[in-house]
Amino acid sequence: MDLNQPLLDYCERLGPGLLAEPLNALSNGAFLLAALHLWRRRGAEPGPVAAARIWLAALLALVGLGSLAFHTLATRGTSILDVACIGIFNLAYLILFVRLVARRPWPWALGAALAFIVVDRLAGSVLPSSAVNGSLLYAPALLVLSALTGYALRRAPPAGRLMLGAAAAFWLSLVLRSLDRALCPVWPWGTHFAWHLLNAWVLYRLSTALLQGARPAAEPGARPAQAAAAR
Repeated sequence: MDLNQPLLDYCERLGPGLLAEPLNALSNGAFLLAALHLWRRRGAEPGPVAAARIWLAALLALVGLGSLAFHTLATRGTSILDVACIGIFNLAYLILFVRLVARRPWPWALGAALAFIVVDRLAGSVLPSSAVNGSLLYAPALLVLSALTGYALRRAPPAGRLMLGAAAAFWLSLVLRSLDRALCPVWPWGTHFAWHLLNAWVLYRLSTALLQGARPAAEPGARPAQAAAAR
């Protein structure tokens, strides 16, 4: 495999060059802004929740930087980096959700992560990578998101409602990602930049939902100040 092989995966890129995909590159700033906002909202949170906030903010920034590298250099190596950053966020989110929202021990969290890796690899070997502009390969992530959202709606409804909105936005972003190359003749800038903008919001929303679901509920009879701190 030649990691330096140039790729022309998206409508906006017509050739080599760092600025050949200006909208696709600049739209990754949304991930960095989301990460910064998530980090700046830290406050008096329990230790595990505070640590989860820092991790999620860092991983959000990592997703943006990985995607920025791909949409400026556009090589097979940076494509792998981009996918790896997204995969790391997905696995970390799943582990944190199982640990902090579902409140299951580490073996459960690591088992869930391993199961996701297996399903994702199987999907990658079975599903056609070129179908709907490669968006079909996000089916495992969508399936897991749907399962986590259903769980949260039952066990932590406020967090579940945030996740439900994020899931709906993720569906829309997948549609826009899928239409990118099909719309090239009439819209030469493509729609992949909109995938970035929507997904920055999706990941921020999911992170906020996880942190909300991870906070301990106020104990019965707690004073208002205590309840506010628990929130």
